[in-house]
Amino acid sequence: MSSASRRRPWDVHRLPSAEGSTFLVTGGNAGIGYFTAEQLAATGAHVVLGSRDRAKADTAMASIRSRVPDAHLSHLPLDLADLASLKSVADRLDLDHLDAVVHNAGVALDDPPRRETGDGHELMFGTNHLGHFALTQWLAPLLSAAPAGRVVTVGSFAARSERLDLDDLQSTLDYRPKRTYGRSKLAQMSFGFELDRRLRAINSTVLSVVAHPGGALDSLTPSRPPVSVTTAAERLRALPAALLVQGKDAGARPVVRAVLDPEVRGGQLWGPRVFGLRGTPRCEPVPAHMADAEVAARLWAASGELTGTDPDLGFR
Repeated sequence: MSSASRRRPWDVHRLPSAEGSTFLVTGGNAGIGYFTAEQLAATGAHVVLGSRDRAKADTAMASIRSRVPDAHLSHLPLDLADLASLKSVADRLDLDHLDAVVHNAGVALDDPPRRETGDGHELMFGTNHLGHFALTQWLAPLLSAAPAGRVVTVGSFAARSERLDLDDLQSTLDYRPKRTYGRSKLAQMSFGFELDRRLRAINSTVLSVVAHPGGALDSLTPSRPPVSVTTAAERLRALPAALLVQGKDAGARPVVRAVLDPEVRGGQLWGPRVFGLRGTPRCEPVPAHMADAEVAARLWAASGELTGTDPDLGFR
């Protein structure tokens, strides 16, 4: 019998051991990031929660430990909207290698006015995309030192209907919050696929994988007080929506598989099985506009100029 035929099917409730590994989850104190951290902690890995707010990170770690008593957790102060602060990330981690980073943290604004980071970048594009773009450079030596490092970029179903305006990446001319958010997530996903192309070109051992949670609603998410609370009434009202979407605990599963599964390959897109909105994780086709290498190369060049990073992001 071949090893492939003997391989146990992926089970979201029986994750493989990752003892001895270290994973950094940006925005690990809430939402998809919290459940990604909780699920990864159950594998025996050291999970670092990257978060601006120490109190929220402490609350999240306490919640995880209430479910995973022997969880190995730590907090990394991390502000993706402050590019200069990211330069010291590797030193502050104090590790000899990093097995994976999950680029998850993000900002979503629903209403005008347009806001900017301290560096003068539109807040959603600057945090969701540029912050993670720059962070990758400072983590590159640690990822390259791992036996098989991974960069897992968390995108969004919202990016499917958007297209990048390379002449107005920061929505200076035309700002519409929901569209700007979708484009910031598209920029992240385009970056993830372009990073893989560049890593393969230099025969790097690091993989770049993209994942998305599908449709993930708070009202279908199990409570994790005081991190998040979903009442019975809220869950009851949301039951009809469960035919199409899911909670954030389930939404984290494609991300977790992208981190852990040894069968995952660079350049893949992982999402929920049913219409990309709900269900168990699966590898899905990459939409053409996300795989456009010419657009990605122009985005990469612009991102490098805006962040002042190495054109190769430190990978050699």
